[in-house]
Amino acid sequence: QVQLVESGGGLVQPGGSLRLSCAASGIIFRINAMGWYRQAPGKERELVAAITRGGGINYADSVKGRFTISRDNAKNTVYLQMNSLKPEDTAVYYCNVPVGAVDYWGQGTQVTVSS
Repeated sequence: QVQLVESGGGLVQPGGSLRLSCAASGIIFRINAMGWYRQAPGKERELVAAITRGGGINYADSVKGRFTISRDNAKNTVYLQMNSLKPEDTAVYYCNVPVGAVDYWGQGTQVTVSS
């Protein structure tokens, strides 16, 4: 089992910044990749960014150049720094950790970009 606790999120004006954090506990020795997904109302959940234990990174095209994913392996924590936020970034953001055939998810945190 892996437990994920997210923090961050909130309401921000267009062009603003937010930082999300996700701390993992449990069978953390089996964790390789950690990532962030988001789901906007009426849309499917989509990958935002993911990072492997070795530092390999993948971003959705829509966030490249604006979002930065990073992780602290000693703290088993993954971060998502979101800059130049746009209204279309509004969604519930979920931390994701795949372990074998099982996907573990955080509880989700709301990010709203609005003036």
